[in-house]
Amino acid sequence: MAETETYRKGRELRRELLGDAFVERANKTAYADPIMKKFIDVATETVFGSLWTRPGLDLKTRTLVCVVSDAATARTPELGIHLRMARRQGWTEDELVEVLLHLSGYVGVPLIREAMLTAKEVFAEMRAER
Repeated sequence: MAETETYRKGRELRRELLGDAFVERANKTAYADPIMKKFIDVATETVFGSLWTRPGLDLKTRTLVCVVSDAATARTPELGIHLRMARRQGWTEDELVEVLLHLSGYVGVPLIREAMLTAKEVFAEMRAER
């Protein structure tokens, strides 16, 4: 994929949201495969470079929207990524847990149980990285 300005903005924002170490690890594992490299290139330009850089919402709010969406639709791997982003944007573990608990009344306890297990793992990983 050609490096457009949108792609460059997306690449920089992805690193800001996830951290250099996480991005490098993902690039060497999940995105080292040629098929997945195509995916992350498209996601970098369209999702990070176009959607995440739009005016109207700050990055902190956007991360919470993603956490809620992932938890409500049982997108566990994505939830892990977005919880990491949310923590890096200033949401506390307690705030994110409250958001997930609140969702249990609207999307169901089984979905949120899975989300809480993911949150527990992500928060422990992030504490260990410090």
